[in-house]
Amino acid sequence: MNIATEAIDRLHTTAESHHRVMVAEVMGRHAGWIATYSGIAGGADVVLIPELKMDLDEICDSLKKRHARGKSFSIVVVAEGATFKEGQMALQEEKLDAFGHVRLGGIGDILAKEIEKRTGYETRVTVLGHIQRGGTPTAFDRVLGTRFGVKAMEMVLNKRFGYMASLKGTDIAEVSLQEAVGTLKTVDMKLYDIAKLFFG
Repeated sequence: MNIATEAIDRLHTTAESHHRVMVAEVMGRHAGWIATYSGIAGGADVVLIPELKMDLDEICDSLKKRHARGKSFSIVVVAEGATFKEGQMALQEEKLDAFGHVRLGGIGDILAKEIEKRTGYETRVTVLGHIQRGGTPTAFDRVLGTRFGVKAMEMVLNKRFGYMASLKGTDIAEVSLQEAVGTLKTVDMKLYDIAKLFFG
C-alpha cells in the first residue's frame, strides 16, 4: 500500500500539470483493500474496487463535476479485479497460473479509454503490477516477520499444526487455518465510504 500510495502521490504532479485524468491500476483480485487504502492515503478522486460493480456513467459524472468546479485533473484508482456493471473481469490471458487463477490485468486501459471517450478529457493509465510487491520492508515489517517466525517455531514445538501466526491488534496469536482462509475478507464498506467522500 505504501508503494501504491507513493505512486498516486507522484501521479498528481503530472495529472495537474498536464490537465489529465490519471488511472492507476493496482493489485486486488477479489478484494479492493490496496485500492481503498492507497486511494484514501494518496488523495484519489475516484476509487473502484471488485466488491462493487463499476458504473461508467457515475464515474464520468463524478469527473465532470470536478471539472465544472475548476479541477482540471483527476486521479482514479482501480483494483485489477474490478468489473463494470455490464461485464466480466479484464484478463491478460485465459491460461491459469500455478494457483488455478486466470491472469488479471487491463482494466485500467479499458477504463481510461472509456473515460476519455465519454468525457473528452485526456486520460492516461499506469499499471503498478508487481512493482507494488518490491522494495525495502519497513522496520515494523522486519520486526513483525521475526515475531511471526518465533510464534511459528513455538507452534511447531508444541505440535500445534493446522494453525498460523497472526497479528491481532498488537499481539501475535495463533489462528486456525480454517478461520484464516475459510472466507474471503473483502473491503469494509464503512472504510470505502470514506473513499467515496472524495468522489465528485
